[in-house]
Amino acid sequence: MEKLKNHMEYLVNEELERYLGTQEGICKCEKCKLDMKAYALNLLPAYYIVSEKGYVYSKISEMRQQFKVDVIKAVVEAVEKISENPRHK
Repeated sequence: MEKLKNHMEYLVNEELERYLGTQEGICKCEKCKLDMKAYALNLLPAYYIVSEKGYVYSKISEMRQQFKVDVIKAVVEAVEKISENPRHK
């Protein structure tokens, strides 16, 4: 049985982990990371794939510069917003 996946979740998660690895003084607890992922995903279009062919097509699309820039921009904005006002104090 094939599964429906939002490939954007994978891309955001990958970029968030990369970006957080370069930042100091930002909370990296699971609650904050989930909030950051949700915030970033809400800024980006969903990118659903079902098949292996869809996965290959999505990898090709990832190579487009604007696509990468959009994901990075959304992740940076999410980290800034959530860091300014985390759900925990």
